[in-house]
Amino acid sequence: MNHVLPQMVSRLRGATLPDGSVVDVDLVRRGEHVVVSAVRATDEHAPDAEGSVDLRGYVLMTAPAEPHAHLDKALSWDALQPPLGDLHDAIANWKQGSATFDEESFRSRAREAALALVRNGTTAVRSHVDILAGDDPLRGIRAVVRVRNELRGLIDIEIAALCKVYSGDDLVHAALDAGADLVGGSPHSAPDPIPDLNRLLDIAEARGVGVDLHTDEFLEGDHHTIAAFADRVRHWPADRIRTAGHCTRLGTMAPDELKELIPLIAASGLGVVANPITNLYLQGRDHPVSMPRGITAIEPLRAGGVCVAAGADNVRDPFNPIGRSDALETAALTIAAAHVRPDVALAMVTDDARTVMGLPQAGARVGARAEFLAVRGTSVLDVIANAPADRIVIHNGAIVSVSETQTWTAPPAL
Repeated sequence: MNHVLPQMVSRLRGATLPDGSVVDVDLVRRGEHVVVSAVRATDEHAPDAEGSVDLRGYVLMTAPAEPHAHLDKALSWDALQPPLGDLHDAIANWKQGSATFDEESFRSRAREAALALVRNGTTAVRSHVDILAGDDPLRGIRAVVRVRNELRGLIDIEIAALCKVYSGDDLVHAALDAGADLVGGSPHSAPDPIPDLNRLLDIAEARGVGVDLHTDEFLEGDHHTIAAFADRVRHWPADRIRTAGHCTRLGTMAPDELKELIPLIAASGLGVVANPITNLYLQGRDHPVSMPRGITAIEPLRAGGVCVAAGADNVRDPFNPIGRSDALETAALTIAAAHVRPDVALAMVTDDARTVMGLPQAGARVGARAEFLAVRGTSVLDVIANAPADRIVIHNGAIVSVSETQTWTAPPAL
């Protein structure tokens, strides 16, 4: 394979799809975008055309989209050396430690984290970026905007301006002016949650932009905001983004209470993003026995018609000391911790993630965008379980990353 990148692709040959079928996929450029023009049973005898890529021995899936990241926080664990703790401990450590980071620190870590996503197959990411305390509160926003521009053509980056209760409305507007795409925040953590929720939604409506809010990221309590969130956005235009991240309180609600809420969430058009790795790490530390799982009610929400995606959230920062920036890691944790089927877990990090992010359909469907990840393996379960490093990443019809491994094992003694 030619490793001079990006390499434009016209045909993907002999790929195994998640449903087990083996196909050839033809691609064609339409304006600025490359889309799928044909998907058919593979023809072993067809001659290779220019731009063909042999994917025999690979599983071909829609390229993952990361619906909930924090590129500004990523890879800061070593610098901050945070204590092991819960969400409040992590917030306190980050607030204090981030004051020592200049714009270049934010840029370099965010760039490294974004490139790790690309190598592992993610071609679109939505990153929450803090509006910081102190004299230069937008330096994180500016840094991630720079990374978005530097990596254009490799990965699409959306930015949600993460507004804290101490950040005034003027700073949210300034963050949007500086390049943020969405209004973000965590109103459930404010002293008075509903007014803070409404002021963020007021700004989004005034600016004509979408929202992605950290929502009810706790396990016990009645200060949840999702009902008010859903009610407020249910009359928004259909194409305006509205996303609720975490929603861990839904996972611990009594069935009757949850049953009342789900129709409201579904009718509102809210997308929900579960973040298993970070919430498994942060939540439940005050339960010495029978520790609850910090994951939203995935199956009831899906059964009720809500689109639920899964994100990796934090990577090696005060909120999570581990993480590979790999959607297959997120899928595996969703299977183990949330008891979903492998095919559902894969959808949550690929097609459903794109839906929650408001991105066009992609993958091996006629007319869909040519966003693909090919992983060496035999099936969905095989690639999720083993997470092979051998991968080919295709963004807008071009190969943007290739990873290949070599192994050697000594022969058994006779």
